[in-house]
Amino acid sequence: MKKTISKTQAQEEIQEFFKEIGRKTPKEIKKMRKLAMAHKIPLKDKKNLFCKKCLIPHENPKIRIKKGIKSIICNECGTINRKKIN
Repeated sequence: MKKTISKTQAQEEIQEFFKEIGRKTPKEIKKMRKLAMAHKIPLKDKKNLFCKKCLIPHENPKIRIKKGIKSIICNECGTINRKKIN
């Protein structure tokens, strides 16, 4: 039997999860992303806390700002996450 939770419970669970993201595994991050997608909860700025490819939390990423674009480079896999800043 599958456990179902409400949207507010899911939001609280996601908030608690991202408070201590430094000690999380990629498998746990993937599970939280799926929970957020299932309940249509936007992660917004929390997406910058981990790599979108390898799902490893950023400890001390290289951050570059050039022509209004913020680039975050993953230390593990080298993937570049780009975000437009206003």
